[in-house]
Amino acid sequence: MVVGTVQTEDAHGQLVPNLGGQRSGISAFQFLKIGVGSRGVALGESFVAIANDASALFWNPAGLSQFASNQFFVSHTTYVVDIEHEFIGLVYHLTTDDHLGIAVTSLHMAEMEITTETQPTGTGRFFKFGDVAIALTYARRMTEQFSFGVTGRYVEETLDVLKMRGLTVDLGTYYWTGVGSLRFAVVVSNFGANASPSGEVTLLSGEKKSSFQSFSPPTLFKIGFAMEPLQTDEHRVTTTLQLNHPNDNAENIRTGVEYEWNKLLALRAGLKRTIGQALLGADESSEDDVSFGFGVSVPVSFSTVAVDYAFTNFNRLGGAHRFSLAFSF
Repeated sequence: MVVGTVQTEDAHGQLVPNLGGQRSGISAFQFLKIGVGSRGVALGESFVAIANDASALFWNPAGLSQFASNQFFVSHTTYVVDIEHEFIGLVYHLTTDDHLGIAVTSLHMAEMEITTETQPTGTGRFFKFGDVAIALTYARRMTEQFSFGVTGRYVEETLDVLKMRGLTVDLGTYYWTGVGSLRFAVVVSNFGANASPSGEVTLLSGEKKSSFQSFSPPTLFKIGFAMEPLQTDEHRVTTTLQLNHPNDNAENIRTGVEYEWNKLLALRAGLKRTIGQALLGADESSEDDVSFGFGVSVPVSFSTVAVDYAFTNFNRLGGAHRFSLAFSF
């Protein structure tokens, strides 16, 4: 149901051919690929090597070791074609080296009317579609430079009378190189066994069907780098670069830049490019390409409240708006 990346078969003249079209449509639980948190999304979803807030529960489980305060985090996305996406996360630091987090993700939309070949305008009956995921994360700082994290996740997808259930795992690492502020991260997301729908449907012919094809989860390998070319008491500029290798689409590069003033106001922009596409102009192999956003962080009583917004451009489907709120305590 979630619109992902659209592929082109024309790879003529590319130094690195786009082979994503050969893999499209082979994975289930597509909602697991929707970015969480306005900050990471505004940076072009190039966030695994930053991941220093509670949205790390989605981007890189090792990132839980990169901030000291406990944090409650909520994110809402008004996605394309009237889809709504929600994320709630909580990070608690057990010790200075051990960190625990829990997260709930939900994708939902309004009921849709059932149509058939003989009743293309509607049958008067409606069905629901929705996804939910519940995740538990543990991270540990092994040394001053190196951290790792692991997430276990239960995933469920509902389409009318059919349900698909599965378990996935995220593995993440985070390493400070010691060269200025340069760090890099390696993450494998949504690794798990194939899953198939359960339930019984009645076809238009009256035949009942209860056996269905199985699909893999949308496993994604990510490697990212980040650094601050400028960092003073008043100004900070963070740049980030990330390479994604999905099991169900083409490899892509993501990059982003964030400017922060006085730890109060932040401006962000990001870019996604599929391998083989021109750096400038529309990415003809992808729906989403450009993103931008801003954030405000305000101390309030015993807490610091961060409010962030991001917009992602979709070349044919308009755009997606994301709002997130984080409470540190």
